Amino acid sequence: MYKLFLTLRYLRKRRIAVFAVISVWLCVAMEVIVISVMGGFLDTLKERSRGLLSDIVVDNETLQGFPLYEDFAEHLKEVMPEMIDSWAPVIYNYGILRVDVTKYTKPVRIVGVRLNQYIKVNDFGNSLYYNKHYPGSTKLGYGLVPYGGFDEKGVPILPPDLETAYATWRAGANDPSEYDKFKRRAGRVFPGPGVFMFKQNAPPGYYGDDSEKAPGVIIGSNIINDRTKAGEFSRIYPRGAKIVLTLLPISHKGNIDAGGAVTAVTRLVDDSRTGVFEIDDICCYVDFDILQGWLGMGRMELEDGGFTLPRASQLLISVADGVDGHEVRARIEQEWMAFLGGLEGPLSTSDINLLSMVKVETWEERQAPFIGAVEKEKTLVTILFGVTSLVAVVLIGCIFWMIVSQKTRDIGTIKSFGASAQGITMIFVGFGVAVGILGAILGSVSGALFVHYINEIQGLLEQINPQLRVWSPDVYTFDTIPHHVKWFEVTVIAIVAVNASVIGALIPAIIAGRVWPVDSLRYE
Repeated sequence: MYKLFLTLRYLRKRRIAVFAVISVWLCVAMEVIVISVMGGFLDTLKERSRGLLSDIVVDNETLQGFPLYEDFAEHLKEVMPEMIDSWAPVIYNYGILRVDVTKYTKPVRIVGVRLNQYIKVNDFGNSLYYNKHYPGSTKLGYGLVPYGGFDEKGVPILPPDLETAYATWRAGANDPSEYDKFKRRAGRVFPGPGVFMFKQNAPPGYYGDDSEKAPGVIIGSNIINDRTKAGEFSRIYPRGAKIVLTLLPISHKGNIDAGGAVTAVTRLVDDSRTGVFEIDDICCYVDFDILQGWLGMGRMELEDGGFTLPRASQLLISVADGVDGHEVRARIEQEWMAFLGGLEGPLSTSDINLLSMVKVETWEERQAPFIGAVEKEKTLVTILFGVTSLVAVVLIGCIFWMIVSQKTRDIGTIKSFGASAQGITMIFVGFGVAVGILGAILGSVSGALFVHYINEIQGLLEQINPQLRVWSPDVYTFDTIPHHVKWFEVTVIAIVAVNASVIGALIPAIIAGRVWPVDSLRYE
């Protein structure tokens, strides 16, 4: 009982112990903040990486692509239907984007997708701005330009199908404040979210004539929109704006097509904001089958009388719920080899070469170099701050050494009444445990609160001085600083902090236990 009594007494009466508690407090809070922010960044990166690809990626990493993608997908659905949920072919190419009205140009990565299939294998559908506010209105095929008109009262209105789609979004809006924001703008310049073209003396909700019909294009939000300091996008170009794409077709042999560059006129139907800057700053999306025709990646007759099969750059596959992606990848690899072995009919040499380079990967394997680099950064930063936190161990050791030195008489008196060396040692070890527990609790709570309100704290600092803003959404990949607390890791940090406090107190505690009563009381 005397051990607990003296431990609590020293904790309350010895003011110098406050510094030990504060050191543990600050070190725990620092580790909680670092682990939570870096861990949140890593988790968000993984989530976005998975959302941009799919569970399984099949490709040969060439611009020529590979044939028989559709046959293989159908084969998989037939032989392993319980594992495969959906699939989508993709084509990648590079070119120049030009906005016709302003002559603004930029190099872009052109992605060919079948939109209805593509949004089933990943989260791309959630990134579309107009499709969110006008559900079902974003289409990549040939279409007319939606013009805004005015009713008999002069109120701007859209074509009936877009008005109906907007009403559908309003009825199911998860965030009423977002709808209110757009409602305040309705009746001024825009009849709803986004920017639309208006045509004077045109009937309300007019669609352009057939001469304006063109394929749709979805453009990365950073390519054509201005981003504010608050992270929002100011849309400059209206829906239906004329976008000219210049592409360089690659032959089945990997050469630039003899016909030279292909110029294609498209119409802006949506903009995509995946949340990954490297994607939103370069990618634009067009219809898969249309792009396949522009690039000459469809079936082509060869001079020797043979032919090449239609090609795709990638085949994205999503697995069924509850199925392990790595298990599916291994099975797909087996099925690919069996599929190749069962092919019938002649294939061109180039098709055979392209098929031989195909490999199957999970999305984690595909993004492993990038994700691995961030994981190493997280580990490195954690270790660096962990080493810094060793200061707390040293500080606790120094403080306890001073307490032992000042309490030599008390120790001698207690031992003269029969206290054992182990008992005296346990008093100071218990003191260290108490300091560690108190500091760990304060550090965990304050660190968790700081992480939870980290974006508000940054906003407050910015109000004081704009130069204090450390995370700007117009620069960084993500709009906000990750602010989710990882309680399991917080618990581990707290346990380590308590153990560190015990280690810091251990040497002074052992010295205290070895004090002889005669020596401590000789001059008293």
